[in-house]
Amino acid sequence: MALALFIVLIVVPIAEIAVFIQAGDVLGFWLTLGIIILTAMIGTFFLRLQGIGVLARIIQSVQNNNLPVHDMFDGLCLLFAGALLITPGFITDGFGFALLIPAVRQVLAAMIIKYLVRSGRVTASSPGMASQGSSNYRNGADAAGAARGAGPVIDGDFQEIIDPDKRLGGDEPGDDISANNRPGPPR
Repeated sequence: MALALFIVLIVVPIAEIAVFIQAGDVLGFWLTLGIIILTAMIGTFFLRLQGIGVLARIIQSVQNNNLPVHDMFDGLCLLFAGALLITPGFITDGFGFALLIPAVRQVLAAMIIKYLVRSGRVTASSPGMASQGSSNYRNGADAAGAARGAGPVIDGDFQEIIDPDKRLGGDEPGDDISANNRPGPPR
C-alpha cells in the first residue's frame, strides 16, 4: 500500500511534469495546453456517453433481480477514468482513455478476480467456471460466511404472504384483532 501511495503521490506527478516539459519543447506551450484541455473535454463526452449506458444496464439488472456486479465494476472504472481525464496530464489521460475501452475493463476485471481468488480472499465460481475447492454462490448468497466454515449455503426463494385479517398487532385503528382472539392465555 505504501508503494502504491508513493507511486500515485510522487512518481506520477514527476512523470507528468517531465512529459509536460518535453511536449512544451516540441509542440509549444499553447498547443500543449490546448491538447490537455481538448483531451479533458473529449474524455468527459465519452465518459458521459458510456456512463449512461452502464447506469441503464445496472437498473435493468436490478429490475430483473440480478446482481449487477460486472456493470458496477464498469461504473467504478468509468468513475476512475473520469478522475484521470480531469486531472491534467498526458499519462493520466492515457490511462483514463484506456479505461473507457470495454475490452480493457474486462481484462482488468479478470486480473483482479484472478488475484483475489489466488490470494484466498475470495472463493468464487459460476456456471462454466470451475475453481478447485469453491462452491457455487448465486444471487448474493453469503460466500464469506461459507468460506469461514459457517455451514452450507442454502439457496432458495420465498414469498411473504400477509393476510390482513390475521395480523398480530395492537389496539390501533384498523387492526382486525379483538382482545378475545389474540394469541395467548384466555382472558
